Amino acid sequence: MKTIKEGYFEGERALYNISDTEIINSTFDNGESPLKECKNIKIKDSSFKYKYPLWYCNGVECDNVTFIEMSRSGIWYTKDITIKNSLIASLKQFRRSENITLDNVSIPNAQETLWNCKNIKMNNISSSGDYFGMNSEGIYVNNWNHSGNYLFDGAKNIEIHNAKLDSKDSFWNTEDVVVYDSTIIGEYLGWNSKNLTFINCVIDSKQGMCYIDNIKLVNCKLLNTNLAFERVNNVDADIHSKIDSIKNPYSGIIYARKIDEIILDEDIVDKNKTKIIVEEK
Repeated sequence: MKTIKEGYFEGERALYNISDTEIINSTFDNGESPLKECKNIKIKDSSFKYKYPLWYCNGVECDNVTFIEMSRSGIWYTKDITIKNSLIASLKQFRRSENITLDNVSIPNAQETLWNCKNIKMNNISSSGDYFGMNSEGIYVNNWNHSGNYLFDGAKNIEIHNAKLDSKDSFWNTEDVVVYDSTIIGEYLGWNSKNLTFINCVIDSKQGMCYIDNIKLVNCKLLNTNLAFERVNNVDADIHSKIDSIKNPYSGIIYARKIDEIILDEDIVDKNKTKIIVEEK
């Protein structure tokens, strides 16, 4: 493998189509697409300062790399990329890319990041920005703090552990989502989705969890949550807190410590199809 140390690169396609190369302590300054169509490259202790640094690449490892804000739309149509111990401060990172691993990465400007991507693993991540993870699939996350609305709109096959999520309209239009040991805060959680599961979670969501096919909650708390489960088919909810109100679930079973208000409109639902068990009358 070739090695480039302490390099300074500018101009369009500065190192176009290189392969089997390690780049150390280097700077990519003004100039679009410096590493376009590269293969089997390792980048360490380096920075990208301009747009589209890693398009159409295959086999990329980044360690302690900084993508500053102007390196936006930086990683599109790329396969097999690992980024660790790094800062991604640029918008719209990752689009139509596959086999992505992020470990110990901060993404403070994560607007429109990870769109239409496949096979994503994230560990020890902090991020902030709207429309994170839209239409992506095959996602595994552990230890994640995120702030930003419309999280994972249209995404599929998601497993999340130990997260703190502040996100209005999160998990809309999703399929096959499982969230463990996490806190989720944000209105209208999970609308228009299929197969959502929350295990040992704390959820604060006005009008959350409505218009869903198949939702399961195991040992969860619902705080500040009203009009929940509206028009939901097959709800299985084990709630160890009060629920402010539930409204017109189509079918299933709901257990809660207390429910302040139960709304069942007979012209909309068959109340015999949903079993509601309340511990405190």
